Amino acid sequence: MSEQAVEPYQPVDEDWQTALAVVAHPDDMEYGAAAAVARWTSQGKKVVYVMVTSGEAGIDSMDPEECGPLREAEQIASARVVGVDVVEFLGYPDGMVEYGLPLRRDIARAVRRHRPDIVITSNFRDTYGGTAPNQADHIAVGRAALDGARDAGNRWVFRELLAEGHEPWNGVRQVWAAASPESGHAVDTTEHFDLGVASLEEHKAYLAGLAGLGGTMADAREFLEGAGRGAGGRLGVRFAAPFEVFPLR
Repeated sequence: MSEQAVEPYQPVDEDWQTALAVVAHPDDMEYGAAAAVARWTSQGKKVVYVMVTSGEAGIDSMDPEECGPLREAEQIASARVVGVDVVEFLGYPDGMVEYGLPLRRDIARAVRRHRPDIVITSNFRDTYGGTAPNQADHIAVGRAALDGARDAGNRWVFRELLAEGHEPWNGVRQVWAAASPESGHAVDTTEHFDLGVASLEEHKAYLAGLAGLGGTMADAREFLEGAGRGAGGRLGVRFAAPFEVFPLR
């Protein structure tokens, strides 16, 4: 029996200047999208990272009070590899992020402050295309990023943001969910693939913790090559990063 044909990916729109990436944890951008960020910053685009948590519950052998600051430092170093100079942390509890009005408000505030053309988040579907469930924080943050990007443009939602001096921003054109199983678009990361690997490798403590659990996620190059090659085949290039695109206007 022949394999079912898959639809080719369409290139993402790269006619923009500023993006805001809003994800749940340190390392979420690096597991697939960092090479794309390296491509965009090399084009002169500005990308800002917002981490909803500090990933303090991500290493079983390390107390959260020690783990959180370490993972923040690793994320800042990781972002620098791909040309991102601004990394912010919202301080939500790792592993216990809830979708709701406080999270939407804090994301809307970040959107109004940074005024991006594109908002990037991680996959918030129930799975990554198989049977293993997606992580709860990813689902909550991704959904809130989509809604917060819209909230940022409505002056009558979260009126306290106006009192803080944050005027509405209706400039977000699209929200992109990286590595979604419903992706229809992708970006060629072939020339910047090695930077994506180097960016993930800056999460030294996290990768060391994963190594003790087994599996492929602890080997940055092996994991990213597998994912990037599959997406690249659908875009007609060697390596690519896939995105599900949600147009806002």
